[in-house]
Amino acid sequence: MSEGVDPPFLVLPLMMNRVVVTGAAADIGARVVTALTVAQPRVDLVAVDRTAISWLPPQAETRRLDLESADLKSLFSGADTVVHLSSRGTPGETDPVADEADLRIAGRVLDAAAECGVGHLVLLSTALVYGARTANPLPLSEDAPVRPNPDFSWAVVRADIEKLATEWKKANRDATVSVLRPTAVVTEDDLGQLARVLHTARLGVAADGDPPVQYLHIDDLASAVVTAAVSRADGPLNVAPDGWIPPDALRELEGPKPRLRVPLWLARALAAVRLRAGVAPIPPGVVPYTSHSWVIASDRLRALGWEPGYSNEEAWVVSHNPSPLDRLPARRRQELALAIAALGVVAGVGILVWLLRRVGRARRAGA
Repeated sequence: MSEGVDPPFLVLPLMMNRVVVTGAAADIGARVVTALTVAQPRVDLVAVDRTAISWLPPQAETRRLDLESADLKSLFSGADTVVHLSSRGTPGETDPVADEADLRIAGRVLDAAAECGVGHLVLLSTALVYGARTANPLPLSEDAPVRPNPDFSWAVVRADIEKLATEWKKANRDATVSVLRPTAVVTEDDLGQLARVLHTARLGVAADGDPPVQYLHIDDLASAVVTAAVSRADGPLNVAPDGWIPPDALRELEGPKPRLRVPLWLARALAAVRLRAGVAPIPPGVVPYTSHSWVIASDRLRALGWEPGYSNEEAWVVSHNPSPLDRLPARRRQELALAIAALGVVAGVGILVWLLRRVGRARRAGA
């Protein structure tokens, strides 16, 4: 554990009697339910989702219902732990309707948990709530302020849900709340939505800056959720492998990629244009996360006994499907990358000229 970092307040681990897991049909939810049945084989486990749950261990009871309208008091009755993993929003995307639904649902979950006397909650947030800024320490601990970049609504709503949890904890002092803040999550042969958006934002016309990156395998996130539930940890918990991938190492892993470096403000403006045109699904608010560091340290979670099975590099490798370009000889890849970069420069200049002309017309029209 890093010097000066205290572990979260712990309640002595107790045998859980009844656990409710929301979002059980998603990849992370199914893994958590399976892992919980192994860690607590005698637990009365209820797996909930609004879509059909295809497969879960036979000892798990499944409920298909909508958390936005269902009777949650009946669902949580007798539960000593609620693991809330359900989400309408998609990491790396901006969807105000889904984000607002997530906030409402979180409020309903917290209210019902209070009325039913639930003793422990586990909530899934994101490391993006720290925000991406030049002044961020390397790495960030859970004591860092929560300041998500304001124009990335998905991260802002996770921070708002954390605020609700903080208020809930103040009103329910005998209860404990674990808030997990994972970095970008990947799966087998898939970067995952957030990691994919961040990766795409670093290609082509990209903002100045090469921050280190982290990747977390979904199995390690599932084991972190189970660790928090079983230990009844109270407080925020960062979730990431030890260390990070520095920029030069990331370039070696990715291979030659075309990049045209531009100031952050211009990269954000271009991302907005591309998003509106349907060219690339990169919300402007994501761009700072590709320019400034937001890597995290998981010392508190480590102190609870959590051990990741994958390093950052291993998580990237298992999530990466080799493209036809990756199969070419190194020299040929470099030549193609240089050619694509040249085309990117031309395209970037063209977009910049178009933006300047548009601004000029707008100013003349308003004169």
